[in-house]
Formats: sequence, structure tokens, C-alpha cells
Amino acid sequence: MAEPTSSPQLLFVGGAGDATLAVDVVTDALTQARARGLRVHVTNQEATIAATPTISAQADAVSAVDFAERGASAAWARERVAAGDRFDIVFGVREMAQEAVAEVADALGVAGNPPQAVHRIRTKDEARAALAAAGFRQPLFRVCADQREAADFLTHSTGPWVVKPRDAMGSEGVTRVDGADELPAALDFLPDKAAFIVEEFIEGPEYSAEGVFLDGVPHILALTSKELLPPPNFFEIEYVIPAIVPDAQREEIEQQVSAALTTLDLRYGQFHVELWWTTGGVVLGEVHIRNAGGWIHRMLPHVIPGLEWFGLVFDDVLGRPVDRDALKPMRGSAIRFLTPPPGRLTAIEGWDEVIAHPSVIHSELTVSVGDVIEPHRSVGNRVALIAVGADTAEEAQALARKLDASVRFVTEPVPAS
Repeated sequence: MAEPTSSPQLLFVGGAGDATLAVDVVTDALTQARARGLRVHVTNQEATIAATPTISAQADAVSAVDFAERGASAAWARERVAAGDRFDIVFGVREMAQEAVAEVADALGVAGNPPQAVHRIRTKDEARAALAAAGFRQPLFRVCADQREAADFLTHSTGPWVVKPRDAMGSEGVTRVDGADELPAALDFLPDKAAFIVEEFIEGPEYSAEGVFLDGVPHILALTSKELLPPPNFFEIEYVIPAIVPDAQREEIEQQVSAALTTLDLRYGQFHVELWWTTGGVVLGEVHIRNAGGWIHRMLPHVIPGLEWFGLVFDDVLGRPVDRDALKPMRGSAIRFLTPPPGRLTAIEGWDEVIAHPSVIHSELTVSVGDVIEPHRSVGNRVALIAVGADTAEEAQALARKLDASVRFVTEPVPAS
């Protein structure tokens, strides 16, 4: 039987993925847990535990449990509690682990989101249908099994369109098509051959809302604006926080996002909601109950000084006071994801000078001379980034763009094999 302890116990389901960003996110979360006196038990898939030793070093205990196996995490947690363990908080940050987080919380009777609600938002067409039924504006869509069904949808709807997986993330497998002749390439770009979604393309700038649930109610911390490369794919090259929008537009977005989260029966943890602003107002996109990616977890603490995004979740569960008046944007931050021309990299100029700038919050360069730069199609193709902080969002955006323009990647064509 486990040794009893009076310290609050955190079960961190899904641990970290083995990417640099994933490890950084979980390191932040565990640091904020430790600052609150929590003891931490991390679960993850066995191979990923071996690939993330720094995360294991920060935990009090680590167990190999496959979060992707439905019911496995909940069954394991029940066994541990029966053996004398106690878990006061169940939390996780990985997109693919969110259903397991909800199942464990439900099984143990602690704070969490209903498992059926999490499954609904992780299955994009079910989330679309639920929001549309509740009166929220949504693009017309269809779940398709093959090219024939997709072509039929195109015939009976208004283009352009977007082809996307039902449950992927990070713009993986997402393609804009302008006609049926472009469907074969779009289907080849899907990550697997399972059923997929075809939906009408929404014209308008993209934003996301970053926030946390406090006492079960959504609290939006800030809006993020996004710039993307031109279609057919959806490679994001810039985030600015807080989004530079008129107050009336910001208020309308926040109202729609909060109402949608409540409608979807979500009430715990963090959230990241994607959306478009159109001539008709807000059109909601994908809903996530996790922190945003793209290093936004590093940008927000500059925008809201003193913010501990993960710590807010822990404080809320533990009933500790949260100063909501302090949770407002006070400064600005921007990030640029650099897009070198495809080809073999022969030189990188200006990088060292750029990252030495005192306003740089974070930078990353994952390629070196001799590497081959692939076309920029999803977050998996990001090779360099620069995040900066400034007094205002406008200043941050201008500086990030200036630094981006100061870096030159020289490439040469790669001979066809």
C-alpha cells in the first residue's frame, strides 16, 4: 500500500510528447504544480517515457499506461486508488490524451470534463453538428468515406472547400480545394485512409481564444490573431497576442466562444478555440480543451505579467483564490514561423544577430546547412521561429516581422531521385 501523504496529488495523464515544444509545455506545467506543493504522478506510453527523461526526473512517480487505449487509464487509476493511492487532480496537455484525462477524472469522481463531451469535440463533425444545432454559425460539411462522396458534396455545395481529417491536429492533412480535380491530391495528404471531412471554406481572418475554466465558467485570457501562407495548405506563419481588433469585435468573439464552450458541456482545464471573423460575424472552428500550441504558453506570461496558466487550473481545483482582475493583457507578444524556400540549405545568414535581440522571448532553429527544406504544409514542417515581447501588440508584431526579414536562408534545388 502506498505511503499516505497530506500533499495534494496530481495525476498527469499522457505526460509529454518527445518534441521540444511538448517537453517545454509539460516542464512549465510541472514547475507550476511543484510551486503549489503538489506531488506528481506522470503516466505515458512506454516508448515516450523513455524519450522524455527530463519529464520523468520532475515527477515523483512515473507509470507506463497507454492513453490511446480506451479505458486503460481509468482502469489503471481505479486499481491504484484501490491499492491506497489518492489523486486530487487529474490533468493533461496532449490533444490525443484528453479523452483519457476525462475518463480518469470521471472514474475517480474528481474535477474534469464529461467524457462524452470530450469525445464530441475531438470528433470534428460531431462538434460541428452540436454547435450548428445550438444556433452557432458553422460551415456546411459532410463526413466522406471516399473521393466519390467528396465529389458529390462539392456538386451540392458552394466552394471553395477544405478537406481535413476527423480527429487530427496542427493542420495535419488539411487542404483547400477549388474543384473536384484537386480532390486526389487532397486525399493523398490525409494522414490515413479513414473517413474524412469536407467542408465549405470560410473567408475571413483567423483567430483563437486562449483561456481557462474557473469555477466551471470559461475565462478568456486573450485572443490570438493568425497569419497563414496562401492555400492550398494552412501553414501558420504568425501569431499576435492580444489580437489587434476593435473592442466590439473582441467582445463579440469572447461572448460566442464562452457560449459555445458552455453549450458543449465543457467546464474544466484550459481551452483553445479557433474561429474566423466574417462579414456575418463569428464562425467557430475547432474546440480544444488544452493549452494552445505554437509556443503561446511562453507568450501569454509576457502579455499577462505573472500569469501561470497551468497553475490556474490547479488553484481552481484546490479552491485557492484567483485574482481574476489581474488576468488581463497588459503587454504584447508576437511570433513568426520562418519559411525558407524549399531545397537543400547552403547557408543561414543573420540568425545569431536576430536571436541576440533583447526582446526575443524564445527562438528555435531546427535545421542546419546541408539539410533539405520541405514545402511548408503543416506544423510538422516548422524549421525556425522567433517570439518577441513588447509593450504593445502592434510593437511586438512590427518587431517580429523585422527580425524575420533579417534572416536569410539560402537553398539550392534538390535533384529529383
